[in-house]
Amino acid sequence: MTNRWRLRGAVGLAGLVFAVAAQPASLAPCRLEGVTHDALCGSVRRALDPAQPDGTKIDVHFAVLPALAQHKLPDAVFFFAGGPGQSATELAGPLAAQFGRLNNRRDLVFIDQRGTGRSAPLRCADDGRVLLPLAEQLDPQRQLAQLASCREQLMRLPYGDLRRFTTSIAMGDVEAVRAALGAPTIDLVGASYGTRAALEYMRQFPRSVRRAVLDGVAAADMALPASFSTDNQAALDALFDWCAADADCGARHPRLRASWQGVLDALPQQVQLVDPLTGQRQSVRLMRDEVLGMVRSPLYVPALAAVLPAAIAEAAAGRFEALAGLAAAMTSPGAMLYSGMHFSVVCAEDVPRLGRSTDTPGAQFGNAFAHFYEQVCAAWPRGDVPAGFYATPPAPAATWLLSGAADPATPPRHGERIARALGPKARHTVVPNAGHGVMTLPCLRDAVVRFIEANDDDTALRVDARCAQALPRPRVFVPLGQAATGPAR
Repeated sequence: MTNRWRLRGAVGLAGLVFAVAAQPASLAPCRLEGVTHDALCGSVRRALDPAQPDGTKIDVHFAVLPALAQHKLPDAVFFFAGGPGQSATELAGPLAAQFGRLNNRRDLVFIDQRGTGRSAPLRCADDGRVLLPLAEQLDPQRQLAQLASCREQLMRLPYGDLRRFTTSIAMGDVEAVRAALGAPTIDLVGASYGTRAALEYMRQFPRSVRRAVLDGVAAADMALPASFSTDNQAALDALFDWCAADADCGARHPRLRASWQGVLDALPQQVQLVDPLTGQRQSVRLMRDEVLGMVRSPLYVPALAAVLPAAIAEAAAGRFEALAGLAAAMTSPGAMLYSGMHFSVVCAEDVPRLGRSTDTPGAQFGNAFAHFYEQVCAAWPRGDVPAGFYATPPAPAATWLLSGAADPATPPRHGERIARALGPKARHTVVPNAGHGVMTLPCLRDAVVRFIEANDDDTALRVDARCAQALPRPRVFVPLGQAATGPAR
């Protein structure tokens, strides 16, 4: 539903409102897509509104991959999905494959945060559709109308009070799952928005945390639609700087920055593109914001960003298929975003703080992203956010923050700030040539396992991750058959 090119992307209160029932979980065998062995699935019954425990109830679903060892360790590993709006159980396959070593002695737990997966899902009609008609992808007014229609449909659901899907309320659900499983403490692994969720869990339930890994820090104080403009621009400018300094890229694209500005200056523009549904070429009117979205998406992945110089050169010649293709490469069914949950979180937690954001809008990205969210959120019901939500108390246990230097969404500046606030039990590692999400890189993945398996906090914080500094940056893409044709125009 949401435009994939546009969207890529107090302890006292806890004791009062998020009371946790400690009954044991009832688990049944189940299968998870992409997981080769049986899992156990269960749910906890939760109040939709924690302030009304006798009111509407929802079931928060979760899956457990039991530890393989006969004598397992008591601390389970809980994975927090990104988005906001992704389902953890729908990502269990790749995560279990990457972190199978942890499963030797620890249970792996995947919770569908309320609003996603099977937990009172807030799904719009087109969520999960990989291919959408070009008219829908490139028309922001149609997208706004579709989201308005989706909002009205979601509000008619039995659990359709969209104010009750904030991160703070959802972390009470996580604590209920921990208690139901009988884990005395848990290890948190969060990526992107999942780091915000993990930080909020740490704030509310510090005694339940044994270890935490935060990959691509999206802290609560970021005001995401504003920081995206700043960070997108910084990542794109860094790509231009790299190309100018790299012998191969500089030789092929000696005027890349000027070519890109020329592309923007020529917009809006009527161009020919292939419709992903029909395979037919059709004439579409490309606007500036949509083209900026096409460029933003591949910046998440350095291997795709290496193709951007060639795609920009094509666009400068009036051919936008390469840019559109790169943007589409970031879309996959396994990464489905539940749009209703996404906007319930961002409209409550981020958009109200846009006016106080100190981030300077990117020179080219400007305020368009924030303006889109302001339009969607104008009528979206907003949940209450606890005053302490935007604070970062000292870490209760060893916490490892990871950042990719080329990340256009959660770059190191956010990890640095949060690491300082978390204090002496926090460590921040920046991977020079990485994008959004680094913990599954081969070198870092093994280090994350050692971090969680370490017997004490001091040992965990000393885990060697120097190998990450040597990860190379992908070389600039050269189209097949053009290696000897000289610089691109």
